[in-house]
Amino acid sequence: MSQDKAAAILAAIGGTDNVIEIEPCITRLRCELTDPELVDEQALRRIGVHGVLRSGDAVQIVVGPDADNLASDIEDLR
Repeated sequence: MSQDKAAAILAAIGGTDNVIEIEPCITRLRCELTDPELVDEQALRRIGVHGVLRSGDAVQIVVGPDADNLASDIEDLR
């Protein structure tokens, strides 16, 4: 289940080629992206994320307490 959610999040943020770095931070995934405009917030909300915050090239995705596992699963997919 977590692997499916990780794959869906990765696709919604523009895929592997768009990701520079992803780090978990308590309840969030901190994503440094090549092109933050590729982030599909509607798709992320359908996946069940709680929120999306943008600041420059960085995007924070609020996923809840499963952030560590999701970040690890996304790294495994890259």
